[in-house]
Amino acid sequence: MPQPEKPLNPGASPQDWFGSELRFRRKADGLSAKALGRLAQVSDDMILSIEKGQYPSCQLEVAQRLDKVLETGGVFERAWPMAFSLRDADKKRPDADKRSRKGPEAMVQVHRGRILGSDEVPPRLGSPEPVDRRAFLQVSGLAAIAPIDLTHGFAPYELTLPDSISSHNVDQVQEVATAISGWDNKFGGGGMVGDVAGRAMQWAAGLLSAKCPETLRSDLLAAVSRLGIVVGASAFDSYHHTYATATFLFAADRAEEAGDWHLRAKAYSFLARQAVWLGQPDDGLTHAEKGLVRSDRLTATERAMLHTARARAFGKMGNVRDCMAAVGEADEAFSHARPSEDPPWMAYYDEAQHNGDTAHGLFDLVILADQDPGRAARRLDTAVKGHSDAYKRSRAISRTKLAALVMAKGDPRQAAAIGHDALDEVGRLTSRRAADDLRQLGAFATKHPKVAEAVALRERIAATVSA
Repeated sequence: MPQPEKPLNPGASPQDWFGSELRFRRKADGLSAKALGRLAQVSDDMILSIEKGQYPSCQLEVAQRLDKVLETGGVFERAWPMAFSLRDADKKRPDADKRSRKGPEAMVQVHRGRILGSDEVPPRLGSPEPVDRRAFLQVSGLAAIAPIDLTHGFAPYELTLPDSISSHNVDQVQEVATAISGWDNKFGGGGMVGDVAGRAMQWAAGLLSAKCPETLRSDLLAAVSRLGIVVGASAFDSYHHTYATATFLFAADRAEEAGDWHLRAKAYSFLARQAVWLGQPDDGLTHAEKGLVRSDRLTATERAMLHTARARAFGKMGNVRDCMAAVGEADEAFSHARPSEDPPWMAYYDEAQHNGDTAHGLFDLVILADQDPGRAARRLDTAVKGHSDAYKRSRAISRTKLAALVMAKGDPRQAAAIGHDALDEVGRLTSRRAADDLRQLGAFATKHPKVAEAVALRERIAATVSA
């Protein structure tokens, strides 16, 4: 017998009112959370979380889609600033009023640079600091750059701002990017990793204001772009989404200035993945398509990565045909992958990563469109078995997704066994993405209240994610 829904308290806060109104209108239209999620292109878990006032970062586009589906006449769009935009503003640090009031999209200008062409000529790095670089430092919370000591984290030297750029400085940026990437993949993007990543990005952005020989200009821009992608990924993993988006856009702009198609593609790949994660698959698809511009200049591995992002966007929409087609294009591209042709930082995208990433799109088709779970399960199993200890987060997330898939569509006892293995690994990570995947697994486990193994797993998940 289904459990009665917990009464909502619309008077508790604007966000609680928003959620209560959503539930009222959903039920008035006779829609389940799953049905509304399909129509609004988000998950049923997201619908239920919004209704309960537990979803902290509902995007305006989601509110607009809810208005359209439920034919509210714009109720949710009008309520969104009070429920979510102002709520986020209240969380800013006390010095926020000293910084720009504009959002990251306004502060971080898009330079077309050498790749896509522009009437504007990018300023020399020895010239006064451009608006977009200065704005990035504001987004990151610094009014000025000061020397920072990262000796305990990276190498036996202090990262300081030089009067002029040398090849040594470019090498430093690359080394820091590699180190943070390794930590992020192994431990997750939260805690100390996120703190160090943010300080490193502030330092690297400051380098762009120093005098730089023209012969090193592209190398410096590319190195800073690479670090921006790594730092953005860390922020994404710890749910600092505004900062992550600004950093990815900053990285994409620097890649374009450097004329580096590979880094540009990687930045847009991350923007696509983040948008899909936030329940904005249309935006994710747009970012992936931007990354595929002049795909002839990308390696086969990079094309596979971007087609996988397209598949994840279509999967989140419940679009079976286009998701399957995108998975096919990703598989076709990956079959031609030649690691020797890839930039060193693309080494992570191996068979395990490809299978895990494509499985995410297929997973959503199983949940949202009732498709065959076998395809996603096989790919997730390949990912779990293929990821090394250097990629513990990816392995943990794939294992959690596999457990959720089996819990939703297969044997709950088998799913519980897989879930406990995932918990053994996730419990040592500082990844909010991994924690949310655990919550989803726990939600599926609640559908088996008479299976002792599922109940035990759910209780352990609750203890882990609340710790």
